[in-house]
Amino acid sequence: MKALVWHGKEDIRCDTVTDPEIQDSRDAIIKVTSCAICGSDLHLFHNFIPGMMPGDIMGHETMGEVVEVGSGVDGKLKKGDRIVVPFTIICGECDQCKRGNFSVCETTNRKKHLADKVFGHSTAGLFGYTHLTGGYPGGQAEYLRVPFADATHIKVPAGIPDEQLLFLSDIFPTGWQAAVQCDIVPTDTVAIWGCGPVGQMAIRSAILLGANQVVAIDCLPERISMAEAAGATTINFENESVLERLKELTDGKGPEKCIDCVGMESHVMAAWPDTLLDRAKQMVMLESDRPHVLREMIYVCRPGGIISVPGVYSGFSDKLPMGAFMNKGLTMRTGQTHVNRWTDDLLHRIEQGEIDPSFVITHTVPLAQGPEMYQVFRDKRDSCVKVVLKP
Repeated sequence: MKALVWHGKEDIRCDTVTDPEIQDSRDAIIKVTSCAICGSDLHLFHNFIPGMMPGDIMGHETMGEVVEVGSGVDGKLKKGDRIVVPFTIICGECDQCKRGNFSVCETTNRKKHLADKVFGHSTAGLFGYTHLTGGYPGGQAEYLRVPFADATHIKVPAGIPDEQLLFLSDIFPTGWQAAVQCDIVPTDTVAIWGCGPVGQMAIRSAILLGANQVVAIDCLPERISMAEAAGATTINFENESVLERLKELTDGKGPEKCIDCVGMESHVMAAWPDTLLDRAKQMVMLESDRPHVLREMIYVCRPGGIISVPGVYSGFSDKLPMGAFMNKGLTMRTGQTHVNRWTDDLLHRIEQGEIDPSFVITHTVPLAQGPEMYQVFRDKRDSCVKVVLKP
């Protein structure tokens, strides 16, 4: 089959690789009908997250048709079923899964010994996302083996296009969880840094959850326009001060809730002094992340407020203002997304027409064009916000 394969820093190729096979009774094989390039994939593209090896298959936003099932799937899946595959691989049986904390499943990370050393405790296995998270082949391919498939799937109905359902695999529940973690009440101002795909989902999620005002922060015209179309007030940080504008919009008090949808690569803010220092430290391996947004959120968030962090961080961040964080009584909530905790509700909202997640798609291309589209997405060329690949 054809798949997008990691060969090193900024080197993704469309290669011919071995077709996946059933390896365990709980496995299923799907024929991929749609997959996508995620902002998190760019961390791997830039080799900022350790644990990638040449030959690893990329991708963790995938859906398709079941073509083969293992004997232990217990009738939960059958050939011909149409499923979305969550990026988190879950057993459904461990203590964390029973609590709904699916992204920290205790069973599915087959490289647990590595993750324990880096994180203290292992996370769940993830598709296409380094050997720290299991080294599982990803879904930017013609076929995908889904381990623990009886639990790791979202069965979806016929008649709804892939484009409306695909993002149940990651960015829609990620944006939703980011907003839910804020405990939004009707008087809240929610400020969201980063209007990429996750930011766009967080904006719409905060609005659906009843926020009084949503403020979206970015600098790219196509992203700002998309945020405004949802009903957000926008701040272009290249043209105005984020801190001063947020003060104006909140009567000087600051937003009650802040969401970081940027994470470790605040490269669009590279001209800011702290980010320049972060980049220099990255180059000599004194720091792994560029937490400009996190610093700004801690500084501007209203005392007693909540900071939600769906943006990915990989290791160590310097110069965080912990004094401000502690003295202002802020709460921070983070984590990879507990996808299956949210998807029944989100699928219902799609079916009822409350939201159509396909609004975020700007480019749909064949899988073979994936290597080129990684660069287009990275460079934000051609007003690119979200890329869907068709194997």
